[in-house]
Amino acid sequence: MRKEIFQEIEVPEGMDAEIKGDILKIKSKDAEIEKKFGMNKISFEKKGGKIILGNKKATKNEKKMINTIAAHIRNMIAGLNEKYEYKLRICSSHFPITVEVNGNEVLIKNFLGEKVPRKTRILKNVEVNVEKDIIKVSSFNKENAGQTAANLEKATVVRARDRRVFQDGIFITSKAGRAI
Repeated sequence: MRKEIFQEIEVPEGMDAEIKGDILKIKSKDAEIEKKFGMNKISFEKKGGKIILGNKKATKNEKKMINTIAAHIRNMIAGLNEKYEYKLRICSSHFPITVEVNGNEVLIKNFLGEKVPRKTRILKNVEVNVEKDIIKVSSFNKENAGQTAANLEKATVVRARDRRVFQDGIFITSKAGRAI
């Protein structure tokens, strides 16, 4: 059954939204986020201080897409108000792990006694700070911050050893302000 479904997302004062085709760019005084949405049958426009997206004859799949895109836009706006921060903990029981930030990559040295350091990249507009055994990943873009934190965790996956004995690694302890 087809329905008329539209969602309005209010852009707060101090922020400016710009739409070109299916690319949305939201700017605040100190940061800017740009995202491309693949929207086939969904209309996407800015009227006044609101972003309006929807369809006059939306199916279930288009309704899902409208809700997903609206959630992404709300996350973009919330990130420009306050940065998203992920915290990770460095855990080592066998060999002391050293983590260093070099430009746009992170080096994980001496993981399980390995001679060659493991590397993972930092996505753009993401800050990574290492303080003793805590790594803080912060960005105004939730997707980039989350993916960088996941890359750090994934880089220290233990293979070919008993996971109950070798519990070394880097683990996410809080996601965007929520403890895990």
